[in-house]
Amino acid sequence: MKYEDILIKRIQCLCRERGYSINYLSTISNVSQSTLDNIMRGQTKNPGVKTLHRIALAFNMTLSEFLDFQVLNDYSFDEEEIG
Repeated sequence: MKYEDILIKRIQCLCRERGYSINYLSTISNVSQSTLDNIMRGQTKNPGVKTLHRIALAFNMTLSEFLDFQVLNDYSFDEEEIG
């Protein structure tokens, strides 16, 4: 699984758990709808820390809590495809 796919799944899972739509997440995180759409479609491969921080806060989490989950912790950047 690619890094951006892991982040997409994380956001989808947290939205599902809290009953949030991407539109609602955009509103409460102050991240533009187009930015979130680009992340969710995999067009933004590496969102900035500020964007991720805003998303985390919208889920009532710290950035470290948002990024601390097993699939991401197990991810190996060494195995990332180049190209």
